[in-house]
Amino acid sequence: MEHGGLTHIPAPEGVAPSSGYTHVVAGPGRTAAIAGQMPFDEHGALVGPGDPAAQAHRVFTNMHRCLAAAGATFNDVIKLTYYLTDIDHVPAVLAVRDAFIDTRLPPASTVVQVAALYRPDLLLEVDALALVHD
Repeated sequence: MEHGGLTHIPAPEGVAPSSGYTHVVAGPGRTAAIAGQMPFDEHGALVGPGDPAAQAHRVFTNMHRCLAAAGATFNDVIKLTYYLTDIDHVPAVLAVRDAFIDTRLPPASTVVQVAALYRPDLLLEVDALALVHD
């Protein structure tokens, strides 16, 4: 499927399709790597202590701003990687993500549960790769 210059391949031959992510996303453009975003506001204060949805909202808000700085939007994102301290937070995080992305053509993604993040009060960190069309 073509969308915004990107090709989404939700189910390559011999690979079961998935709901919620695309197996392969490719296309032309300048690569923008967005570092792992954490739930800190513009002053460095933690947003949403103990609340995975509130933390996810701030993470995706920060990511939106980082993408804009690279001349990109969430439509340009080809890969998201989620690092969660509790895999049970996945539904809350994805519900927030769905407010930021086109859920009909989601990016490729990986979700990993980790033992710890930068600080013990962080519940998640998310990084991204985007292809920016100039």
